[in-house]
Amino acid sequence: MNKLVFATNNQHKTEEIRAALQGKYEVLNLEDIGCFTDIPETKETFEGNARLKSSYVVEHYGLDCFADDSGLEIEALDNEPGVYSARYSGSRDNMNNINLVLEKMKGKENRKARFKTVISLMQNGENHLFEGVIEGTIRTELSGTKGFGYDPVFQPDGYDITFAEMDLEEKNKISHRAIALKKMIDFLKLKSIAKP
Repeated sequence: MNKLVFATNNQHKTEEIRAALQGKYEVLNLEDIGCFTDIPETKETFEGNARLKSSYVVEHYGLDCFADDSGLEIEALDNEPGVYSARYSGSRDNMNNINLVLEKMKGKENRKARFKTVISLMQNGENHLFEGVIEGTIRTELSGTKGFGYDPVFQPDGYDITFAEMDLEEKNKISHRAIALKKMIDFLKLKSIAKP
């Protein structure tokens, strides 16, 4: 069975991918391969950062790999925080980041925003990119205690609740990450079927 590394230390995410690929690939995470390096994310785009992480594993461990990078883009803030979503306020503190967004959005009528994920899959020397986007709006105040990051202020289009008010199962059906993952999984399943 072909090995595929997911450049994450999140065991839950790893199990989710294993289940989705239904035994067609042996999915490992960074801990499984003994990688404890904090792979830098120094590029200006989600694509660049995802490719940095997947390339790192291929170069240092010789294993096919996929990695993702995600963030929030707010139209009225020229698509900020973007690639800096996790450290927008200068720290990785979720509340500080949310408060800075709410401060910058004060008085703005246009509250359109989107969450975006890009997955970079490095396999057999080739790079494949998969994108997932969900459109929504930024609330004026926090609502909900589930999820993480900007979930308490992001209301997806077609819903009257925030990501932080959704059950994980419901969020995972519509999220940006779920959309990108489904594209990659469909691609991998097709490849495994096409093999002689």
